[in-house]
Amino acid sequence: MTEELHAPGALARAGVIPLSEPNLGQLEYAAVLDALRSGFVSSVGPAVDEFEASFATAVGAEHAIACSSGTAAIHVALIIAGVSRGDEVLCSDFTFAGSANPIAYLGAEPVFIDSDERTWNADPGLVIEELERRAREGRRMPAAVEIVHVLGQPADIGPVLDAAARFGVPVIEDAAESLGATWSSGGLAGRHTGAVGTIGCFSFNGNKIATSGGGGMIVTNDADLAKRAKHLTTQAKVPAVGYLHDEVGYNYRLTNLAAALGNAQLSRIDEFVTAKRRIAQFYDEMLDDLGVTLPPRVDGFDSTYWLYSVLTRDTNERDAFVTHLARHGIQARALWRPMHAQPPFSAARRLGGTVADTLFERGVSLPSSTHLGDGERDRVAAAVRTFYAG
Repeated sequence: MTEELHAPGALARAGVIPLSEPNLGQLEYAAVLDALRSGFVSSVGPAVDEFEASFATAVGAEHAIACSSGTAAIHVALIIAGVSRGDEVLCSDFTFAGSANPIAYLGAEPVFIDSDERTWNADPGLVIEELERRAREGRRMPAAVEIVHVLGQPADIGPVLDAAARFGVPVIEDAAESLGATWSSGGLAGRHTGAVGTIGCFSFNGNKIATSGGGGMIVTNDADLAKRAKHLTTQAKVPAVGYLHDEVGYNYRLTNLAAALGNAQLSRIDEFVTAKRRIAQFYDEMLDDLGVTLPPRVDGFDSTYWLYSVLTRDTNERDAFVTHLARHGIQARALWRPMHAQPPFSAARRLGGTVADTLFERGVSLPSSTHLGDGERDRVAAAVRTFYAG
């Protein structure tokens, strides 16, 4: 029963408060029905074109290329950034496997970067130190740096961008979880996560802040990179020439049906972000006195709190805490096991200490669907408080 209650992607049973469910209404139903009626149900159609154009505008990028998943977006982003077999890629350690797997797809080697305690994202100091050390020693630079904006929290990416530019290293942003997140001060003020690096990648999985049922997006300000991304996601088929494919491509395009859903969801993004932040503020106020570590709040880093996540008081509490919530009919989920602790990457080099390990050992995400009701919020807060009262 406990596993059922917090299994990723599982639908909640009646009476159970879900971790993060899509917020779907008449607008979404009408959009998908219109797409069905149009006859465009596969990977071409007006909804795809609209989704790409609207998304680019929403995040402030010049170009957007829709694709089948966030992982596919990262895979193609790495390719067009020039990553190939034998290269190294600096990558956030505390993240979902979809961030690191595409590095392995290409035969490249990840070098995992420990987290910054302020943001829970990759520590910029470790990235800069590594780049500068390689320069001093005359060593080959990594082929790319991949920074993940986890749980809706913008990373402290400004210093990384500056250092990477000095050494000619492209920066890929995994913004799969951070649609709607921005910076409001500093050199990136007014910018959206995913749109400040060389290439940005987003996800529209069913539990994301906006969904297309499954899908992803690549964004960039470089027209040549955008053109190559679209080419690779469409099987590298040469236009107007009968079935000529000039390189190995991928069947990574988004369907028109999925894009129709994505368009409807994207039009509600401000509503969704407001709801996420309101939920986070409520939890902050209700849980502040319990001794748990609340999610990062960094001045000028405007998180969407995609999943509101806390750190238990010690490493022995996490599983008991999740089980306690399950018994109260509340879905909760442990945070990710760091990439360096995953069997496929156990031999990978890593930089830094054990912040990522601590986030995994103590981290739990609480229900934060955008349509979470006041009564449901109260139930969650009461159950958390009951656990710590005992």
